Amino acid sequence: MKFYSTTKTKESCILIGVIAPHNKTSHVQENLEELSALVLTAGGMVQEKFIQSRETLNPAYFIGKGKAREISLYIEEHEIDTVIFDDELTPAQIRNWEQLTSTKVIDRSALILDIFAAHARTREARTQVELAQLNYYLPRLSQQWTHLSRQVGGIGTKGPGETQLETDRRIVRARIAHLKQDLDKIKNQSITQRKKSKDLIKVALVGYTNAGKSSLMNALTNAGIHVADKLFATLDTTVRRLELSRDKTVLISDTVGFIRKLPHHLIASFQTTLAQTIEADILLHVVDLSNHVYEDHVKVVQGVLKDLQIDTKPTFLIMNKVDRIENQEIIQRAKAKYSDAIFISAQKRIRISRISQAILNFLDNKNNNMIIV
Repeated sequence: MKFYSTTKTKESCILIGVIAPHNKTSHVQENLEELSALVLTAGGMVQEKFIQSRETLNPAYFIGKGKAREISLYIEEHEIDTVIFDDELTPAQIRNWEQLTSTKVIDRSALILDIFAAHARTREARTQVELAQLNYYLPRLSQQWTHLSRQVGGIGTKGPGETQLETDRRIVRARIAHLKQDLDKIKNQSITQRKKSKDLIKVALVGYTNAGKSSLMNALTNAGIHVADKLFATLDTTVRRLELSRDKTVLISDTVGFIRKLPHHLIASFQTTLAQTIEADILLHVVDLSNHVYEDHVKVVQGVLKDLQIDTKPTFLIMNKVDRIENQEIIQRAKAKYSDAIFISAQKRIRISRISQAILNFLDNKNNNMIIV
């Protein structure tokens, strides 16, 4: 099964979010801002956003039926290509929306999987993404989905595409089993490669997507990793040697960033990629300080690290992109709250040497009781 990209330029999209009793309006608005950035990364254009407060979710349309009809009129009037929900929809809800609007309807998980399909370069990444997509689409296979063809294409249809959607579940399950076998082989190869460098200290860059991990990797090691100001610009793991002193060298790795509501199928499929992080001795948690919700991003990453059961590893908090901040009070407040953090600009290479020195100091001090942040 081959990946292909059919996203046309500036595919028009609308976004839908729901304010549930346990959510704040500001949080839903921030999620939709991030969803807009994901659409941009996928090659689309957000034309409108819709938000509805709900005490309970509608099992048929997720939002209220009246609101759904209002949105369907907007879709028809403005010739919208794609409807994207910020929350995961059930197969029945997607079918109902498609019948109501005759428009492609996807959710946040499908959008993220689509972006991963477009950005996957190595055999490992492609295998992982296809496995995640097939696990996601398997319960959604239906004759209702036959409009998702190469002719329609667009956001949410990369990767498995029409081949899987028009194939029975038995064949899809067989493909999933085959991909799992491939990943097991890749995992064993990776384990063999990592054993060759088992005596070296391993440092892993972690952080929210677009926090600047790849820029920092380039600044520290001249790795030459592709850097772009968009979400999930880097999926594949890059490992380089970092010389801290004449007698101390570590291995530093950069891999995929985290995000809110990361599809669980994706986390499961990317275990071989995340192995570099899981097996690391030290973590560098990179944060985009210029993002107005950076504190939420810190919590999201800490939550993922906890899910991976590596939240107790020695961790340095790296506050990046200080060069983009004009209001110095933001930096001062961050320094007061995160007193152990290192404040840098990876792109401008400001105070980069402090990171190497901090790692060196930590390794030299065997009795170090560094605070986990």
